[in-house]
Amino acid sequence: AVGVYEVTVGEYERFASATGRGEGEGCHVWTGSDWEMDESRSWRRPGFSQTGRDPVLCVDWEDAKAYVEWLTRETREGYRLLSEAEWEYVARAGTRTPFHTGGTISTDQANYDGNYGYGSGVQGVYRGKTVRVGSFPANAFGLYDMHGNVWELVEDCWNRSYEGAPVDGSAWESGNCSRRVLRGGSWDFRPWVIRSANRGWSDTWVRNNNTGFRVARTLTR
Repeated sequence: AVGVYEVTVGEYERFASATGRGEGEGCHVWTGSDWEMDESRSWRRPGFSQTGRDPVLCVDWEDAKAYVEWLTRETREGYRLLSEAEWEYVARAGTRTPFHTGGTISTDQANYDGNYGYGSGVQGVYRGKTVRVGSFPANAFGLYDMHGNVWELVEDCWNRSYEGAPVDGSAWESGNCSRRVLRGGSWDFRPWVIRSANRGWSDTWVRNNNTGFRVARTLTR
């Protein structure tokens, strides 16, 4: 099972309050031309206003792992991060096109840098920040914001290609494990970056104000 939404500020707040987890030592913020470390920024203050229903930002892979471990203890259910293969499967929702919306996408369908179009698509709006989860139509699996809004951390170690990758949908736990895979693109990237097939990575200790995560749950039979 997979989270219908990305983990929100409100959900992360409950975890931080329950565990005493801090805000970290700053966050990298996008200035419009470059990334800069800002020690005053955190998941509480990512550099723009958010509601409790916006996706949490300025969390690293280790924060995400701590969150799913806490959620597992609280619920006695098997929560975890998605594998990269699982992420692409649910993002595509049965499609083979660049986006679950088809050959192109618009800013009425996802949150990204709408100053640019993709394929036959046209320019749209550039919001310059996150929006509340569920602000756009869901894909065919009922999942929201698989394209854009925030990059989503997954379990897999970074590998440049799929050569040697697991074939059963499980996470790839070898390679450069100081880096973990990112999927989905974010509010500040052009539309080609938010395609279902596109891949990124982040160091496990780096916090950015365009990166969050979604949870999965292993179902018992």
